[in-house]
Amino acid sequence: MKFITAVFKPSRLDAVLDAVTAAGASGVTVSEVRGYGRQQGKTEVYRGAEYEVKLLPKVKIDVAVGDGVVENVVEAIRSAANTDKIGDGKIFVYDLGSVTRIRTGEKDEAALTN
Repeated sequence: MKFITAVFKPSRLDAVLDAVTAAGASGVTVSEVRGYGRQQGKTEVYRGAEYEVKLLPKVKIDVAVGDGVVENVVEAIRSAANTDKIGDGKIFVYDLGSVTRIRTGEKDEAALTN
């Protein structure tokens, strides 16, 4: 089992959610976050005053999946979130030791499926 975390531009959220579901993920957690990578923020003008925005708005999704669909889900996120511009984001894949469904007590792979 793997835990996939992806951080990307908010404008790509709907496309990523559709792609992840089609790739075989049965559940997703979405968070609005702020951060920066190589782009180091940006400069904006508001009411004639210029100011620097260091932390840019991003979306973070967390997905727990079985080993059989990891590559499909990662590729689905990558292709749906890609705009070919700086700031598209990152995908992180972690090993997942254990999962328990609270309602039924199901464990591991059984807890990840509907």
